[in-house]
Parts: sequence; C-alpha cells; structure tokens
Amino acid sequence: MRNLILLCLLAVTVSAKAQDPHFSQFFASPLTLNPALTGKFDGQFRFEANHRDQWPSIPNAYVTTSASIDFPILKKIVPENDRLGVGISGLSDQSADGALNLNYGSLSVSYHKALSDDGFNTIGAGLQATYSSLNIDMAKLTFEDQLTQNGFTGVTSEVLTNGNNVNYFDIGAGLLFSGSTNGENNYYIGASMYHINQPQVGFQDKNWILLPRTTLHAGGTFPLNDQYSVSASIIQQFQNEASETVFGGALGINLNHDTEDPTNFYIGSWYRWEDAAIPYVGLEFNGWRLGASYDINISSLKAATQSRGGTEFSLIYIKKTYETKGIPCPTF
Repeated sequence: MRNLILLCLLAVTVSAKAQDPHFSQFFASPLTLNPALTGKFDGQFRFEANHRDQWPSIPNAYVTTSASIDFPILKKIVPENDRLGVGISGLSDQSADGALNLNYGSLSVSYHKALSDDGFNTIGAGLQATYSSLNIDMAKLTFEDQLTQNGFTGVTSEVLTNGNNVNYFDIGAGLLFSGSTNGENNYYIGASMYHINQPQVGFQDKNWILLPRTTLHAGGTFPLNDQYSVSASIIQQFQNEASETVFGGALGINLNHDTEDPTNFYIGSWYRWEDAAIPYVGLEFNGWRLGASYDINISSLKAATQSRGGTEFSLIYIKKTYETKGIPCPTF
C-alpha cells in the first residue's frame, strides 16, 4: 500500500493535478478558508492551530499542521464599527511518508465596513500574500527502472531538472458578508480564491501550474434559548477538475448557564459529499475553543483506508478585552 501511495504521488507531481491541503474543520482554520476572515472576531487577538492525519491506515500518507495569529489594528483611526485586520499564518504538509513536503508562510490583511449603525452587519475584503517551499525526497520514492531482471537495484535514471526544492510566491483574496438580526445570532456568506497568479511549481522544467482554488462558504449560529444554540456551515471548493462539498452543524450546550462568559460544549457532524461522515465534538471556555473530529470514509476508497479517513484537532484562543462590543462574528 505504501508503494501505491508513492506511485500516486509521483503521478500527481508530473500531471499538474495536485490539490491543496484541506481541513474537515474548515471553520476552525479561517486564514486558509478566506483572507477576508482576517481580524473578523471580537477581541484583542486570535491564535489558531490545526493538525490533521489523513488515512492513518497508510503510514503518514498526509499529515498537515497549520497555525496563525491575527488581530485588528489602528482602532483609534478606523471608524468605530469598521475593522482593519492583519494576520500571519503558516502551514506544513507532508505527503507519502515525508517524500513530498510543502511549507509556507502568509501575510493577510482585511478591511470590514459596517453597513449599520450598531455594527452588526458588515461587508469585508481580504488579501493574502504567501511564500511557499515545495521539497521532494527522491530517496523515499521507488521507480519502475529500479526493478530489473537482476532484482531491485535502488538506482534510477529519473532526474529532477529543477532540483528537489521549488520556491514560489502566491496570492489569494476573498470577500465576506457577516450579519446579525439581534446582536445574538450571526450568519455569513463568503467567497475566496487562492493561487490567483497561478505559480509554476514543477520539479522538471516547471512544467505544471498550481491552478486557482475557488471557495464558496456560508454558515451561522442561532441561539435557541439561554442554554442551547445551533450552528451550521457549508463549503464548496473547486480546483482544476476536483471539487469538494462539506456541510453540517453542531448543537451547542451552555454548561455553566453564564451568558457573559459561557462554557459551551458542542456535538455534531459534518459530511463530505460522497466521501466521509465527520463527527465533531468541541469545548469552549475562557476564550479557548478546542475541537476534535474523525473522518469515517464511506467512498470506494474505504477498502484501502479501512474506513479510517483521518483524525483532526483544532485549537482557537481569542484574547478578550474589557471594552469588547459583543458584536457577533462567524464561529462555525
């Protein structure tokens, strides 16, 4: 099975059809979802981290880790209910037992303009600049010409004309509308595009292009009463000939019955169309939100993966301020 994944990886690198790393908990990774989400929260700063181990039945098939920090700036200059945000993020993605490694760092900026006097409804735009490094370790790959009539030689004639490391610059952008009817609920709809400049990233004569990834997403959180709330979200992504649809929701339970500083427990599930069911649990307290999910593969690939799609963990911390306005912002 490991050799199969390695061969698939090789096919991907030469056919220009590689896809971006992705998270099942897309709502917990805002800066990889939409640059317009930069700074869109109620607090002083936000720290976020995600870790995903996909297809654990195949050793280290895909292991992805990301982290980011973002915050509003120039509060005394920007109009009261507007928001100017900046963010820094990074991602590390290892494929095929470390044979292919992607690392990048990003700088994001966004501006949100209030559409109402109370600041509950806003429209914003964001821009993200990224510098990426893609590395391939040939020693961890097996090629057809290494197997001869005399046995396995370990020697291949395959040559990477551009070397085993490729660096490139990338641009992404997004739009976001966020609203509320009463200051307690929140709903949003957004769109983003990454790889707008279509960078060339091939290892051989840079002969393949990283095509744009377009994302449409929406969601909302709606309190039912002082103890219960319902959250839901949906995402549709397109890149090259691939597409992904994920939708679902969670029930929130206020465990301490405190509306000002609640301890919320979340339980729910998302579904990746024709691929996986994704049960989710989360806990929110004192500005922290921890999440855990598990992909249960239900597609034709389940025979190879033993229905084990992957584990994923998320962490978000928002530093609150005493002068917080309590403006509802996207959370799921």
